[in-house]
Amino acid sequence: MNNFPALVLNADFRPLNYFPLSLWCWQDAVKAVFLSRVNVVSEYERLVRSPSHAMRLPSVIALKQYVPTSRRPAFTRFNVFLRDAFACQYCGEQLAAEHLTFDHVVPRVAGGKTVWTNVVAACEPCNLSKAHKLPAESGMYPLRFPYEPSAHELQKNGRAFPPNHLHESWRDFLYWDTELEPF
Repeated sequence: MNNFPALVLNADFRPLNYFPLSLWCWQDAVKAVFLSRVNVVSEYERLVRSPSHAMRLPSVIALKQYVPTSRRPAFTRFNVFLRDAFACQYCGEQLAAEHLTFDHVVPRVAGGKTVWTNVVAACEPCNLSKAHKLPAESGMYPLRFPYEPSAHELQKNGRAFPPNHLHESWRDFLYWDTELEPF
């Protein structure tokens, strides 16, 4: 039964989040349906029953009230990795989040701050090689200098990294605003 998450859409039918994808477990989705907080957009074939009711599990739900998205993304390790497309900004190798660290372009020992404009994703070998040196001292410059991304940019980047589980009923809502290929 745990393999039936529901994709959660905002009232404008866009996912609340792309990465991590906004998913609710089937129990929370069913509860929200009964509390009239969401509209069911699509359903699984799987039924759940109570003594007085049977219903198909929702696969896509839309909130009835619009939840405004934050204009400025939170400064988190994960969002730095997402901004940098999960790639080391020194060697360019793309890695899973658990194999990345972040590097201060201007090291903290040299007065560098832990802010969007001074932190980049780095693999461990590059981070160790750069150590506590300035780019000019180490000869290592980021492929892209750090900057504060917009929430829209992080959402766009998140679409490039689909989750392991994508139910077919979700595809239209996850990629509805991508450009179509002519054929």
